[in-house]
Amino acid sequence: MTTAQLSVQDQIKQLEGARKLVLGNASYYTQVIQATLPIIGPSAQVEFRRWGAEFLAEAFATPAIAPGQKETLSLVVLETLRLLVEDPDQDILVLRSVIQTAASIYPLALRWIINNSYDTHTWERMTAIKSRILRIWDTAPSTVRICCIKFVQRVVLAQTQSVNPEPRRGDVLDISLAMIPPNHPVLDPPKLEAEATALLDRMLGILQDNSSDALVVDATLNTLSILIRNRPATSNRILNIVLNFNPLKLANSPMTPKIKVLVKSMEKTTRMLLMHLSRRNPQHPLTGRIQQYIERLMRSRAEIFDEGTRKRAMVEQQVNGVDAKRQRTGPVPSHPQIEITPLKPGPHTLADLFTFTSNDGLKSFNVSENVPAPLAARISVTTISRIDPQLLERAIQGVRDRLAVLQEAHKEPINPETAPLDVEEDEDDYEPDYYAGEDTEQILNKLDSSLPEEPRELAKPALGGLALPTFRLPPPPTLNADQAAKVGQGSIARVFGTMRTLEDPAVKKSKAGMNRLAASSYDRDSWITVISRLATRANAGLDDITDEDDDSQVTFTGVRLSDVIREQLFNYVLEDFRKRIEVAVSWLSEEWYNDKVQRQSAAAAPVPRSVPAHYEKWTLRLLDGFIPYLHSQDKVLTRFLSELPELNTSIFSRVKTLCRDPSLVNLALTTLYYLVIMRPPVRDLSLDTIQDIWTDYEDARPMATKYLQRWRLGFLEGAQQALAGNVTPNGAGVGSVAT
Repeated sequence: MTTAQLSVQDQIKQLEGARKLVLGNASYYTQVIQATLPIIGPSAQVEFRRWGAEFLAEAFATPAIAPGQKETLSLVVLETLRLLVEDPDQDILVLRSVIQTAASIYPLALRWIINNSYDTHTWERMTAIKSRILRIWDTAPSTVRICCIKFVQRVVLAQTQSVNPEPRRGDVLDISLAMIPPNHPVLDPPKLEAEATALLDRMLGILQDNSSDALVVDATLNTLSILIRNRPATSNRILNIVLNFNPLKLANSPMTPKIKVLVKSMEKTTRMLLMHLSRRNPQHPLTGRIQQYIERLMRSRAEIFDEGTRKRAMVEQQVNGVDAKRQRTGPVPSHPQIEITPLKPGPHTLADLFTFTSNDGLKSFNVSENVPAPLAARISVTTISRIDPQLLERAIQGVRDRLAVLQEAHKEPINPETAPLDVEEDEDDYEPDYYAGEDTEQILNKLDSSLPEEPRELAKPALGGLALPTFRLPPPPTLNADQAAKVGQGSIARVFGTMRTLEDPAVKKSKAGMNRLAASSYDRDSWITVISRLATRANAGLDDITDEDDDSQVTFTGVRLSDVIREQLFNYVLEDFRKRIEVAVSWLSEEWYNDKVQRQSAAAAPVPRSVPAHYEKWTLRLLDGFIPYLHSQDKVLTRFLSELPELNTSIFSRVKTLCRDPSLVNLALTTLYYLVIMRPPVRDLSLDTIQDIWTDYEDARPMATKYLQRWRLGFLEGAQQALAGNVTPNGAGVGSVAT
């Protein structure tokens, strides 16, 4: 079947096959790009254009292709990019990917024209693409404007001076104005620098105008860190504008859920940018001002979002640092106003005692018939929480005064028969105690002597009497499985909220081992131990229960709750995995210990049962979570693997995937060799993984050979002979262990 006879879906599947090919071997990028350009051109169907634009953006962003090869490929695709971006009716997804590709290509095209001044046609194409992107920058949808901002950042980086004194010998990726010779026939350095300055001002204008488009604002802030770090000449201008930006401006409008999300996003992005800059360069002249801005921002955010009873929006940024106060227009009362009328003579109900209003309509309103009990409870709690404390105190005192009046009005005369003995009526100085003359033993004797058939009813005490009936709370309602799970999740959230407020200890404490007390001190480590053991030990042995009895719902609720805790721990670690790697190790050690104990218990049980392996599952999830964010100088992977209680082939397979990125080969092999030296129990597994890396990744062979020469010389000699003879090596060599 020819290509023309295939459906669009089938052709896309073929193109996806080509993408998988180049992801496995980057050397095929040149052939695949040249072969697919006619298919993804401006006249192709929108499905092909979307796939092609996304593929080009991915190709020019990947570090797997050498810069020189990317530069050559950029000459091939420039014309296609120009035709796609200049189409006024172009699809939004295609336009986004094309602009991303242009952002990656622009520095390469500039370096090409610097070294090949004769090729003016290529530079004209690049200039046309740049002009088109700058024209649609302000009018395009927000998702396209984000890509335009990234493109402008690359233009500013390329058209300003680098800090590298020897640009031709420095970083090949740092392409700057310093690389252009003074007498270049095509490029004019002063003109390019002026254009870059204007583009930077235009980009910062989004912050100067206090834009409410959170996507565009966040995209702008995220591009400034690289500019400040690589182009220090722009740092003062950028920082002054950021410090005058108010990310909480939208809080002045009615606080809808959407606005709340937008305000939180802009505030957090601004704060993270400034915190990163102050930590990276603590000697910067503006560091003190940055710290003051961050503290003021956090206080304002707390006033807006953290106080449930007061949602006070942040006012515009004050120049003099003085907050505007709302002026009081009425007279200030000396104390809260409330009218407490005395009770009229005569009998009174309990409602009369606690009622202060004189409105007959409110008095006759029956809450129990008109308002559901749960709603009435919520209204009561909310109302009481918002009452002025002084007003509440006056109301309580008013009820006490009414009780005192009723008590005086309903005093009972003293019965001489029950009065205390040796009391003379003419002794004015003696005031008898008002209590029953019979002691406890006499009362019990009377009760025992009475007939059991006699019905006795306790007299109801008068309202003004001292005796009160016994009050018992009704039993709590029975929780079903969903309610129990919901309540448990709320408790877990509060525990994590408490733990997040605790800072890391200034002095690291030595670990006490598995048998340590879970909460010997109120610090973060104690809370982590409590949470980890709640996840692992609280429901140990209940994971495999499948009975359908009455208790099974509670059991499964507990199991689900443990999984919720584990998920919360997983998210907590990944939020800042470099600083919280100790938390991960502590948690996974508890999981490993629990798995071991449960396997021993299952083996000793009369009926065999399966035990889920939580340790391996969550270890692999954590590795998959933070491996994509590692860089070549990271030490966190080595530390993590060296402290885990148990390593297996699945964990080593995750380490092996690092070698897909050439920049991380050194990290993967160094980590494995550290385990070879420092953890003899997993030495063979580590060497097997190094063997597999030598076999599967050609770029890693020089370094892997250095490690295998000592430990797997037999394998290395056999593999090298096999390569020389162009055959596959059989066997793992001397000293290998089958995996």
